[in-house]
Amino acid sequence: MQTKWDQLQDIVDFRFTDLNLLKQAFTHASYRNEHRKAHVEDNERLEFLGDAVLELIISDFLYHTYPRLPEGELTRMRAAIVCEPSLVVFARRLSFEQFIRLGRGEERSGGRSRPALLADVFEAFLGALYIDQGIEAVRKFVHTHVIPHLADARVGVDYKTALQELVQQRLCTSLRYTIVEERGPAHAREFVVQVELGDEVRGVGIGRSKKEAEQQAAAKALAALAELNSGEQMTGVSQAD
Repeated sequence: MQTKWDQLQDIVDFRFTDLNLLKQAFTHASYRNEHRKAHVEDNERLEFLGDAVLELIISDFLYHTYPRLPEGELTRMRAAIVCEPSLVVFARRLSFEQFIRLGRGEERSGGRSRPALLADVFEAFLGALYIDQGIEAVRKFVHTHVIPHLADARVGVDYKTALQELVQQRLCTSLRYTIVEERGPAHAREFVVQVELGDEVRGVGIGRSKKEAEQQAAAKALAALAELNSGEQMTGVSQAD
């Protein structure tokens, strides 16, 4: 029979080597206080670590995605992405609130839907994933579950412009957006758009408008290119060593 931790791992698409780390990431201090004899650990230390790892990955992504932006503007964009309201959006997209372990008092007071608590759990999960599988696993998670969905969090990031500048400055190839599908009734239309760099499809986006779908496709293309760039850097370091 599938446990709730199996369900959570299906949602995030990662299998933890140490399942206790995953459980700890979703354990609030109120739950620990009610289970002292079981020596349960809460997620506060993992939250501290996850916050730092997320900032590093987002900083790296923004640095390579926006080569012309000054430090101040990059800092503003990063702050908008890693702030509490944005983290709550990402946590709720993954139904993280269903898996939090709370004390009875915190549960009764509505802690499961409290924004600060949800944001903390999201960061704690990243900290747990980092310990269990390393920074590249966290990067993959962020590029899949955070970066393509910044529009949902209302973060002002123009991915189409960023991708166009990257292609013009570094890649020297063609850039084309293609609508591959329109679906749903007229009042709830949904567009599926793919972005092609040269002959390769680099990202597919889905949105309620063509513009939204194109932005998401561009975001996924940028995330894929950043991941590829990171892998090449890692290879270069290994060869140099």
